[in-house]
Amino acid sequence: MVHRGGLLPSLLLRSMMSSLPLHAAPVEAGRCFVAALPGSELVYFTANGSDGARPLGFPPSPGRCYSFCIPAAQSPRERVRAARLHKRLQQRLSQAPFVAGDSEALPLLSYDPQDLDAAPPEKGFLVRLAQAAPEMERCLEALLRSALPAPAQLCVYQEAGDNQLWRALWRLGGTAEGKELVGRARVVQAPQPARHPAASHLLDAAVFRSREAARGVLEECTTLIPEAKAVLDLVDKCSELPKRGSFPVIVIEGLDATGKTTITESLKDSLNAIMLRSPPSCVSQWRKIFDDEPTLIRRAFYALTNYIVASEIAKESTKSPVIVDRYWHSTAAYAIATEISGKVSDLPPLHHPVYCWPEDLLKPDLVILLTVSSAERIRRLQGRGAEKTREEAELEVDRFFRQKVEESYRRMENPSCQLVDSSCSREEVLKDVQHQIKNHFPLL
Repeated sequence: MVHRGGLLPSLLLRSMMSSLPLHAAPVEAGRCFVAALPGSELVYFTANGSDGARPLGFPPSPGRCYSFCIPAAQSPRERVRAARLHKRLQQRLSQAPFVAGDSEALPLLSYDPQDLDAAPPEKGFLVRLAQAAPEMERCLEALLRSALPAPAQLCVYQEAGDNQLWRALWRLGGTAEGKELVGRARVVQAPQPARHPAASHLLDAAVFRSREAARGVLEECTTLIPEAKAVLDLVDKCSELPKRGSFPVIVIEGLDATGKTTITESLKDSLNAIMLRSPPSCVSQWRKIFDDEPTLIRRAFYALTNYIVASEIAKESTKSPVIVDRYWHSTAAYAIATEISGKVSDLPPLHHPVYCWPEDLLKPDLVILLTVSSAERIRRLQGRGAEKTREEAELEVDRFFRQKVEESYRRMENPSCQLVDSSCSREEVLKDVQHQIKNHFPLL
């Protein structure tokens, strides 16, 4: 819940942190940072005082930037509460006074360049101002004092007389205590790591490798999100390792407006098949609730709905062929594209574990990915008026996000996606899909 009057009340933020025993840690000199600039460009930088080029993305004087990160969480409960805190800070930074003038808050990650696998990167924000604004700075300090574990820390970046960029690290005490300058360091470009800092930690943070991993997240949400208990109750009624029947299971994947609904309906009739959708209708009333949650919780919800669908597949595939409108590949592709900032080149490489099907999830026989040009997809979307999730809406305005989703689909393994161009007529697309099915199931 965001307070309509602007600044989140300090009591609310403190209550959010009361059961989150995070510990404020000093900003380590050896850590690096990556910020996602508008246009999906990534800028890597560090503040270690050594020689190096000035990083892009920091406005010249009289501009000023600020950064802060939420301390790393250790237990599952802390992870959930830290993720929700990050979401609320993101909402707060999108409101006055932080959106005044040319200011903007950009996603930021802090990571250990010496060992990307050691611990997940810390999430935070880089707040950019075209010129210094003392009142906004005071509001930001007040927000961090209320939200982060004491003593909160704030990094302030500004250009010095030599045109170099410097960072001042401030430790924020209580309102009456003011703040203390911890140190200053020169900010320079950092080398781009071999892989995106978030890539090694996607499993069980966005793409869940098992039912239990996703379940563990929602279990920590039951006191925060009452609907999480209802979802868990549905999941617990499903067999842990459902067995597929003797009839084929075919999944149709693709972005919105690629023709999934048309093709699945046509296949249902032509194959005399049962059609299922993921997420299933039994959880549709809760989608909006979980779509408003941070990635960790939202993706755990969608991962668990796949296990509900798997139980339905097991039952229906004993009677007839089964056509599924989206399944695990959609869940994974959107999660990867959301968590990996930047462009397609920043995605985890081919054969990364994040592209592999979970071992405890019922696997389909065939996955068909419908593709269409972005111009044609947008043309089809115009005038539809259907309610969209936040990520589906982002597809329309962020071509780099769309490209990451599409490429993630293509990198999926075991089973991989069989591509079908759906730009042509309905009859031609259906014919191509039926050809793919016939190749896999000659007797069908």
